[in-house]
Amino acid sequence: MKGLTIGINLTQNALKVLEKRYLKKNEEGKIVETPEELFRRVAKTVASADLNYGKTPAEVAKIEEDFYTMMTTLDFLPNSPTLMNAGRRLGQLSACFVLPIEDSMESIFDAVKNAAIIHKSGGGTGFSFSRLRPSGDVVGSTKGISSGPISFMTVFDTATEAVKQGGTRRGANIGLLRVDHPDILSFIICKDENTKLNNFNISVALTEEFMKALEEDREYDLTNPRTEKVTNRLKAREVFNLIVNHAWKNGEPGIVFLDRINESNPTPNIGEIESTNPCGEQPLLPFESCNLGSINLARMITKIVNSRESIVRSQETHDSRLITRYSPLQYEVDWEKLKYVTWKAVHFLDNVIDVNKYPLKKIEEMTKANRKIGLGVMGWADMLIHLGVPYNSDMAVKLAEEVMGFIQKEGRAASAAIAEERGVFPNYEGSIYDGKMRLRNATITTIAPTGSLSIIAGCSSGIEPLFAVSFIRNVMEGTKLIEVNPYFEKVAKERGFWSRELMGRIAEKGSIHGFDEIPADVKAVFVTAHDITPMEHITMQSAFQRRVDNAVSKTVNFPHDATPKDVEDAYLLAYKLGCKGVTVYRDGSREEQVLTTGKTRKEAEPTQTKIVPRKRPEVTRGATRFMKTGCSNLYVTINEDENGHLFEVFTHMGKAGGCAASQAEAIGRLVSLAFRSNIEPDEVVKQLKGISCHSPAWCNGGKILSCSDAIAKAIEKYNTKGEQGNGNGHKDGHHEIMFIGACPECGGAVEHEGGCAVCHNCGFTKC
Repeated sequence: MKGLTIGINLTQNALKVLEKRYLKKNEEGKIVETPEELFRRVAKTVASADLNYGKTPAEVAKIEEDFYTMMTTLDFLPNSPTLMNAGRRLGQLSACFVLPIEDSMESIFDAVKNAAIIHKSGGGTGFSFSRLRPSGDVVGSTKGISSGPISFMTVFDTATEAVKQGGTRRGANIGLLRVDHPDILSFIICKDENTKLNNFNISVALTEEFMKALEEDREYDLTNPRTEKVTNRLKAREVFNLIVNHAWKNGEPGIVFLDRINESNPTPNIGEIESTNPCGEQPLLPFESCNLGSINLARMITKIVNSRESIVRSQETHDSRLITRYSPLQYEVDWEKLKYVTWKAVHFLDNVIDVNKYPLKKIEEMTKANRKIGLGVMGWADMLIHLGVPYNSDMAVKLAEEVMGFIQKEGRAASAAIAEERGVFPNYEGSIYDGKMRLRNATITTIAPTGSLSIIAGCSSGIEPLFAVSFIRNVMEGTKLIEVNPYFEKVAKERGFWSRELMGRIAEKGSIHGFDEIPADVKAVFVTAHDITPMEHITMQSAFQRRVDNAVSKTVNFPHDATPKDVEDAYLLAYKLGCKGVTVYRDGSREEQVLTTGKTRKEAEPTQTKIVPRKRPEVTRGATRFMKTGCSNLYVTINEDENGHLFEVFTHMGKAGGCAASQAEAIGRLVSLAFRSNIEPDEVVKQLKGISCHSPAWCNGGKILSCSDAIAKAIEKYNTKGEQGNGNGHKDGHHEIMFIGACPECGGAVEHEGGCAVCHNCGFTKC
C-alpha cells in the first residue's frame, strides 16, 4: 500500500474528462492544476477533519497520504462534487439531496429556491410531490382551483434549466408521486411529450397496498393528501399497465417500492422517507444529504500463485465455493486489500461530512444528525472477467452477494471503530441499531452510478455489464477510432484470434456473439448489456440489494423487440426479489437515440431543440415601479427587448434584506426566464397574482397581498404583451433533448447506465 512517487496511471480519456470537468481553472478558463494536485487537494481537505478528533498534525499527514494513495492508485474515488470542490471556495461535497414540498405556495417556492442553490453547488435533488393537493381541488386562501403537482413540476424544471451546476454539472431532479395520489394517471403520462420535464426523472412510489391489490386484481383507494379522504378508486391492474406501457415506450416512469424503502429506514423515529436522489439509489429524509464513493473492484484482485491453495483458502475464510475455475487472466479476489480499502473509504466518507460546506443550514443539521454515507463499487464487470465468471451466471450472482456482503460487513466494522473514537451518530437513540450495534453512520453502503468516475478509474461502470467489447469513438470531426476492451484485446492476442478487421466488425455490433472465430469460453465471459436478459439484470441487482443498506442504481436493458409484458415481468420479479426500485430502458425506444452498435432497429431522427431562453441584448429599456408591501418598499424594474416584448424583471427591496429580498429576487429571475422563453405575460401574472402572505399592505388604493402579488400587479400595470413564440436561442451546449443518443457536448454515443445517461466519449452525464 506504499509508493507515492509513481505517476497516476490514467488513460487519455480519463485525462480528457479530468481536464473538462474536474481540474481547477482560472478566470480565463485555463487549467491551473494537475491530476496529482487535484487528488492532493482532496486528500488534504478530507484528512483535516481528523484534527477535530484529537489527531496530531503528524497523524493527520499520514491519513492524508493514505487517502491520496487510495485515490491515485484508483482503488477508490469519491463522488464528483468532492473531487471538484474539496479544498476550493465552494466546498460543497455531497451529490445527493432531498427537499420537502409541503402543500403551500411558500413551501413550493422555498423548495424551488433551495433546489437552485443546490444545483449551483453541484448536487442533485429529489422531491416527492405527494403532499400537494390534486388538480381541481379548492385553494382555501383564494377560493380558486389548484393546478396540481404536475404544473408545479414544470416550475422546478424551468428553474433547473436556468442553473448550471457550479460551471461543471447540470441540475438533475427526480420527482416521485405516490400511486394513491388522485393525480397519479396524469403523472404517469406527464413525459409523453419529449419537450417536457427534461430535467426530471420520474418514478411512481408503489405501496404495499397497491401491490397487494395488483396481486388480487382489485381496486385500491386514491386519497386527497389535503383532506386525507378517499376521492376515488382505481383498478390496480389498469394503473400498473399504464406504468408498464409508458416505461416500455420511453423508459419512464421508473418505479420505487416506497414501503419497502421505509422498512429499512434506519431512523423511523425521525421521519418517513418520501423520496430518493435523482438516480434512485439513495433514499433520504427531507433536508438530508449523502456523500458517496466507490471502490474499484477491478483493482481488488490478485494474481493466482497456487490455484489449488487459493481456492481452499477462499472456501475456509469466506465459506465460498465460488472461485472453482481458472480465469483466462488468472486472478482471484484480494480480500485483504478489499478490507483495507473499505476501512479507509469509510473513514474518508465520514470525514467528508465534517469538512463539507452545506448549501443550507437545515441540510447540515439533518446530515450531521444521521451521518449517512454511501460506499459502493465500480468495475464489477471487470472483476468478473478477471475471475473468468460470466456476468449472467449463478456463480456471478453468488459472488456479488459475497463481495458486497464482505464490504457491508467490513464497512460496519469500520463505522463501529470510528464510533468508539468519535461517538455514534446523534440520532442513534431510537434507530434500528439502538441496543444492537454502535455505528457512526446511519447507512454505509449504496450502489450508485459511476459514469464519469469509472472513466477516470478506467473501469466498467458501477455493477453494469460491459457497455461494449469494442466500439467506435468519435475523436474529432471526420475521425473515428476503434476502441477495444483492454482485457479482451489481451485474451484475443494470447489466444491468437486478434485482428484489426475482427475488432472493426465487433465495433459495428458491440457484442462478440455471432463471431465463429472467437472461442465459446471467451464469449461466455465477455458479455455486454444487451447479451444479458432483463431477468438476469434484475437478478444481479437483487443480489447486490441484499447486501446494501440503501438502494441500487442499475439500468435493466431490453432489446428493441421486447414487449410490454417483458417489462411487466421484470417489474414483478424485482418486487419478488426484494429490489427497492427499477429503471428500465428498451433499446431504440426513444426517437432521439442514434444507431451506435447495430442493435437499434430504426434510424434516429435529428435531435430536436428545447425551448430555451433568448440571449440578452446589449441594451434593454423599461421602467421601475414603486410597490408597497408588508415586508418593505419594493421597486420592480420591467424591461423589454428591441421588439417591444417583455424581457426581464429586476427587484430591489428598500432597506430590507434576508429572506424577503432573496424571495423577491428569485421570483424576478424566474419571471425573467419565463419572458425570455416567450411565455405570455398574462400567464405569468395569472400564476403570481393573488398569492397572499401574513403581512399584506395597501398601495395606490389597492391591496398588495404579498411580494409575488406586487410583482404580478407591476407587470400587469406595465401593460405590454410579447408575441408568443417557440424560442430558439442557446445559452450553452446543454439544451438539446438529453434523453439518449448523441452527446450534446461531443456528439458521441450516450447510453443508459446505472439509471443515468452517460457519454463514454467525453464523460458527459445527465445526472
